[in-house]
Amino acid sequence: MKIGIDLGGTNVRVGIVHNGEIIRSISEPCRADRPEREVLDHLISMIRELKTDQVESIGIGVPSVVDAQQGVVYNVANIPSWVKVPLKTILEEEFRIPVAVNNDCNCFALGEYKFGEGVGYKDLVCVALGTGVGAGIIIDGQLYNGQNTGAGEIGCLPYLAHDYEYYCGSAFFSKENNLTGKEAFQMGLQKEAHALELWRQIGAHIGNLMKAILFMYDPQVIILGGSISNAYPFFSSAMFENMKDFPYPETLERIHISTSRKENIALLGASEL
Repeated sequence: MKIGIDLGGTNVRVGIVHNGEIIRSISEPCRADRPEREVLDHLISMIRELKTDQVESIGIGVPSVVDAQQGVVYNVANIPSWVKVPLKTILEEEFRIPVAVNNDCNCFALGEYKFGEGVGYKDLVCVALGTGVGAGIIIDGQLYNGQNTGAGEIGCLPYLAHDYEYYCGSAFFSKENNLTGKEAFQMGLQKEAHALELWRQIGAHIGNLMKAILFMYDPQVIILGGSISNAYPFFSSAMFENMKDFPYPETLERIHISTSRKENIALLGASEL
């Protein structure tokens, strides 16, 4: 058995995984505004609550740049006190079992590849559309980290007046239209014309992001996750419409785009690190 951890700025999810299934899990609000040691102690207490003698390893996904070899996390998004934390060393000293640390989007990709919509493919890009926009990349069946575990930060690519994260994430609603993504989703369910138009617009932006991914990686499948992917029926038509001018029609014919369907997929991926 393994422990997988999905550490977010809002919630911390810890689960025991056996044969690809979560057999027990807990989720608690992250103490993101607290000092470094307090956040660590909270995480350790959650692991201790689940750990048994049968647990062989711990894998943890963190929303930050990670030195995956040394297991050091830097400038963790939404946890200001975590500037440089040797997370692997701390947890290995605490629990005396191997610990692996990686970026949360990479864990998302690994989870989809092993257990989700990526099963059966060897080249895939998994895109998290939410507060931020990031991606995890699998090339020839292997997780691709890049030198600094920074591969896949596609949201930071310049686009229009800002970057892709601004136009394809929740900022599109909050900064451009004074709405939350959740509010826009609820309005879409009510078929409010203004909301449906906003979803059409963000769909066009996401279509441009999909084309950028095709140019960069030419994967077999692109899997969309994150909170905004829940509104896929609202934006998918505009996304595909905006992809029609991609210059390689054979690529468009062969690419498969789907949404993440399995709950806690990043936690499952973390357990496989």
